[in-house]
Amino acid sequence: MKLIQAMKQIKDLQRKAEDLRGKISVQCAHMSFETPTYGDRQKEQVREWLQAHGDILKEILRLRVAVQRTNLQTKVTIELGGSAVEKTIAEWIHRRRDLAELAQEAWSKLTDRGLKEGVVKNSQGETFEAKIVRNYDPKERDGWLELYRSEPLTVDATLEVVNAVTDLVE
Repeated sequence: MKLIQAMKQIKDLQRKAEDLRGKISVQCAHMSFETPTYGDRQKEQVREWLQAHGDILKEILRLRVAVQRTNLQTKVTIELGGSAVEKTIAEWIHRRRDLAELAQEAWSKLTDRGLKEGVVKNSQGETFEAKIVRNYDPKERDGWLELYRSEPLTVDATLEVVNAVTDLVE
């Protein structure tokens, strides 16, 4: 089974489990004057649904653990900023989730802070030319910002392919 198949099967199993929970909720009790939907088998039917629900949850757990195992063991190389970067699928997922955005946010804090260059007067009334001193390289900042902006899309595109061709580690 491929990684993407396992992830889609988990979603389908979750849908089936939700459906069973709905049936259990509706059919778990009735008034003494009502005829149960499943007749004399009502109690057994509810028990069967509970068993089926438990079996589905076990399968979801098995698949989730297999997906996690696969994500932790499978290394993927992605080209970023002209360099080949190798990480596990799990590491790329975390980069995609929020870490690349946080790195971008840090680099985007490198600004001129609204400071203006020009001629200013000091407290004694003397004028002098004021210049902005940047404690960073704007060209380097711009390069990193572009890299971190594009990283999520690059990771998404690569992982879509990887998920389709990678065998699930059972």
